[in-house]
Amino acid sequence: MSDALAIAAVTGLLRDLLTGVMTRPDLNLSNIVGSAVDVSALPPDLIKSEINGANRLNLFLYQVQPNQGWRNATYPSRDGRGDRVANPPLGLDLYYLLTAYAGADMHAEVLLGYAMQYLHELGVMTREMIRNQFNTWTGSADPLLKALPGSKLADQIEQIKISPYALNTEEMSKLWTATQAHYRPTAAYHVSVVLIESRYEARAALPVLQRGEGDFGVAVQPSVVSPLPTIESLEPPLQQTAIRMGETLTINGFNLAGAPLNVQFTHSRRPNGLTLPVGTATPTKWTVNISPLNPDDWEIGIYRVAGVIGSGTTQVTTNELPLALAPSIVNINATKAAGVVTINVQCSPKVWQEQDVLLIVGDRAIAVEPITVAKTDTLTFKSSDLPSGAQWVRLRVEGIDSIFIDRTKTPPGFDATQKATIP
Repeated sequence: MSDALAIAAVTGLLRDLLTGVMTRPDLNLSNIVGSAVDVSALPPDLIKSEINGANRLNLFLYQVQPNQGWRNATYPSRDGRGDRVANPPLGLDLYYLLTAYAGADMHAEVLLGYAMQYLHELGVMTREMIRNQFNTWTGSADPLLKALPGSKLADQIEQIKISPYALNTEEMSKLWTATQAHYRPTAAYHVSVVLIESRYEARAALPVLQRGEGDFGVAVQPSVVSPLPTIESLEPPLQQTAIRMGETLTINGFNLAGAPLNVQFTHSRRPNGLTLPVGTATPTKWTVNISPLNPDDWEIGIYRVAGVIGSGTTQVTTNELPLALAPSIVNINATKAAGVVTINVQCSPKVWQEQDVLLIVGDRAIAVEPITVAKTDTLTFKSSDLPSGAQWVRLRVEGIDSIFIDRTKTPPGFDATQKATIP
């Protein structure tokens, strides 16, 4: 595959090939149009046209588009974890304007005619043609020309094909208006396809040496149930929708036998997971207590929960299921001074500085006062618009509310402990 220099290499090749046509001895163009013909690759607004009757061909790359055939030809470059697994090529189609400039009658038509005839007969830039032209650039004093052979354009899997491209009057008019240059006899060309590939390191799997144990192929069983360890549901206590610190989580699944048994909790914002040992275990049910030795490592939010069976080379990890860790209100105290109610809340686990925190008192949501430390279990809220008396309270962190509904009752009711008296 070629690299990012390939676009410039194609333009340089076309320019030099057209230069070769304009200087061919058998055509004798310098005598026909009265002077030598220069070939450039500049924007039209930079061309000093018709000065002293100068003759010129100009090649202008006016558009680059993804090639539809190569756009989705290979897999994405990264996996779900963000690791690079491939370097899919970038396939590009190039669109050029070939314009003739001259200071005398019909000279521009002569130049354009010979150039169009040559590109029509050329059709494809062969690998040999590209390599030969690159050899002439290798010893060039121009650092750009000297670098272009490194693009490896001749080695890409696709050959460079050149074909006329039809532009209607409106499209041509818009192009020349955008370049802020005077229109001159012009032909448009489509050059395809340029393949640009990165040189980044990518992961590559080792070849398969055996198809299952003893090379007997894939093991099959007459069942729709997976033979792999799988967790099917997570059950917080008391029919809750989230778990709190100090509570026991029940994990249901199948094929969960083994030793040792651990549960991994991975927060959406933290790359490193937290691991807790399983309490009681059967092949279909585990329990794990959310009472870690390092409670400060836990962050309120959504966790991905997976079971880990075994260790070392025999370790197996189950699928993942989401679980919300909700805040708990440990203590709440409200005071009032000068018409402003100050509410101090002690919570578990600690709230991290970058988290969004609200205290909902009755039907009013109060923003937390600025948190000045990395983690804290003491939060302060202030409001001058709270009614006096007993109010239901909820602490909302990262959109997750503290649990204040008792779902064991029929119908469900509010937890009587989740109240605060506003003075």
